Amino acid sequence: MYTLNNYIFENNIFHTTSKIHVSFEFFPPKLNTIKNSSFFYAIKKLSTLKPDFISITCTSRNESYNHTYKTVLEIQKKINIKIVPHMIYSNTTTEKIKRIANKYWHHGINSIVALRGDYINKPNNSSLKYASNLVILLKQIANFDIFVAAYPEVHPEAYNAQSDLIYLKNKIDLGANLAITQFFFEVEHYLRFRDRCAAIGIHVDIIPGILPIIDFQQLKKFASMTNVYIPKWIHTMFEGINSNDQNISKMIGLSISINIIQQLCKEGVRHFHFYTLNQYDITYTLCHMLGLRKYNNL
Repeated sequence: MYTLNNYIFENNIFHTTSKIHVSFEFFPPKLNTIKNSSFFYAIKKLSTLKPDFISITCTSRNESYNHTYKTVLEIQKKINIKIVPHMIYSNTTTEKIKRIANKYWHHGINSIVALRGDYINKPNNSSLKYASNLVILLKQIANFDIFVAAYPEVHPEAYNAQSDLIYLKNKIDLGANLAITQFFFEVEHYLRFRDRCAAIGIHVDIIPGILPIIDFQQLKKFASMTNVYIPKWIHTMFEGINSNDQNISKMIGLSISINIIQQLCKEGVRHFHFYTLNQYDITYTLCHMLGLRKYNNL
């Protein structure tokens, strides 16, 4: 039987014969459902593709640090995979950050995504004002590999694009090893951002963040909060589709992600970071189409 997979590889629609690397972001399930079977099923399913790592988010709420920590340990007990927890400094203290970071190191977690996070209330009296300060603190605690955020379409609070880029370079110069971008839909924005990073002396990997669209209304809320531009053609794709048509939305979202990844592959990108929203199906399909195959020895 001639399949879509045959077509993909015969026509090389992703324009790559070299190894593709992927990583996945998940957010912890609700506190009272930390052993949620669907959450762990999604991680196990995507883990069979041998990603470079999975990241686990952390929010600015007081209980989030401990919840992320407990979730990371649960995953570590169940699944053989590299886990990279998010750490944020907003709405917490330096002492708490040190305590949690030391616990992670003790449990063999040696990579961290270092973020500022959003303030719920007024900034606290912590000496940590920027994510760059968190990079410094984590490097003082242990020799963590540190991943930071990058913004091809500029952070919503940045003064301008150049100051945002200088700020990213500062995080790298202070010890960050890798940057993961905010999701985007205009590939040219990522490519020009990558060029500007190289021009200013940023030479670490700038991994593009890919958000497969599952719910377009939800996406518009995400985009408005994060300064992400949604091209008109994507709005047109979802015209007449309501929130109850999730299967149709997913198929449209899949085609959009294929389009983005195809363009990125043409430009030499070989690592993709997927924002899964704790759902595996679209991301698994995209990875399969990229040539990744299930490994049964996990």
